Amino acid sequence: MKHYFLGLAGNYTRKRRLKHIFSIGRKRDCLELEEFLEKKYGGEAVLCKNGRSALALALKSYFNRGDGILVNGFTCYAVYEAIKSAGLVPIFVDIEKSDLNFSVNTLKKALTNSVGAGTSRPATPKGIIVQNTLGNPVDINEIEKFAKKYGLLIVEDLAHCAGVKYSDGREAGTIGVATALSFGKDKSIDTISGGVAILRHPCKNKIEAPTKLPKLSDTLRARFYPLFGAMTRGLTRVRLGGIFMRVLLKLRFVEKSADNKLDLERRIAKFQAKLGLEQLKNLKKSGESPIREFYLINNRDEALKKLKKNGYYLDGFWYEKPVSPERYYKKVHFPEKDCPTSVEVAEKIVNLPTFYSKEELAPARKIIKEYLDDGE
Repeated sequence: MKHYFLGLAGNYTRKRRLKHIFSIGRKRDCLELEEFLEKKYGGEAVLCKNGRSALALALKSYFNRGDGILVNGFTCYAVYEAIKSAGLVPIFVDIEKSDLNFSVNTLKKALTNSVGAGTSRPATPKGIIVQNTLGNPVDINEIEKFAKKYGLLIVEDLAHCAGVKYSDGREAGTIGVATALSFGKDKSIDTISGGVAILRHPCKNKIEAPTKLPKLSDTLRARFYPLFGAMTRGLTRVRLGGIFMRVLLKLRFVEKSADNKLDLERRIAKFQAKLGLEQLKNLKKSGESPIREFYLINNRDEALKKLKKNGYYLDGFWYEKPVSPERYYKKVHFPEKDCPTSVEVAEKIVNLPTFYSKEELAPARKIIKEYLDDGE
C-alpha cells in the first residue's frame, strides 16, 4: 500500500532528500540565481526569505499605502498577509469553476463593489495579482486589456506556476511590472522555503533589499524537513506518523507553511539558492510546469475516508476555506456573499499530487469519480 502526502516533501526521492540535507551553498550561488532570474524574467531580482516576503516587497515597490489590490477569491493566507504587510487593501474577486481563476467578468463585478476585506470603505483598485491557480493559466490577453482600460498594474505570483505558458506562448512571470516566486513546500520550485521578487519596471517606491542571513532555526528546519517528512510517511504505516509529526510541531522542529513568517530583512539561505537554481534550470529544459489536477466532489469527507482506506492520504487538498488555511480564515474577513463560487469550490475541491504517475493515481481517480459534482 502506498501513502501519498501533499505537504510532507512527498516529491523528494531518497537521492534528492540526501542532496537537500547535505548541500553546501556559497555567496556565488545567490549571485548566479539572481543573474539567471534576471535573464529569464528581466528586471532586478531580489532574494527573500519566502514567497510572501517576495510578494510584499514587489507590492510595496509599485503601490502606495491604502491602494486596493484585486486578488483571486480562492487563494492562500500568505497572499493576504503580503498585501496587508505592504499597507494595501485586498479586494477579493470571485472565480470560475473551470480553472479556479478570476475572469474579466468577475473582475468587472469586483470593480463595482470594491470594498476591501476587513473594511467598510471602498478602496480604489490600483493593481491585480495574477496567480494562475494550481498552474492553470488565466486568459492573460483579456486580463491585460482589462488592466490597461482601468489603469491597473499586474503583479504575477508564480507560487503555483513557474514555467507555465499562457495561450499566446508567453511565459508566466514575464507580463506584469513585477513577479514573485515562492520556493516553498510543494511549489513549482521546492526548496522548502525561500522566495524571489523580480522588479521589471521602474519602481514607484524605493525599497531596501533584504540583507540579513536567515535565522539558524529557520535554516535547520528547512534543511531537515524532507527527512522528517520521510520518517512521518514511514511511521504512518504503523499509525504513528500523525503522532510523530505533532511532536515535531510541538518542539518546533517542523513549521507549517502558513506559519512561515513574513520578513523583509532576511534572505534565502545560500544552500536553498543553489538548489533553487538547479530546479529552475531543469524546469527550463523540460519546458513544463506540472498543473495540479483537481476535482469538485460531493460528500468530500466521506470520499477522503474512502481514499485513506485505500492508502491515499489527500487531506492536504487545498483549500478548506476560500482563503486557506482554516485557522487563519477569520482574520481575513472574507466577503463570502461577493464570492459564492470561491466558497463552493472550497467546500468541494480535492486535488492530486503532481509527483506520482497516472498509473499510481489511477485507483484514487476511480474513487474520486464516484463523488463527482453533478456540474462537473
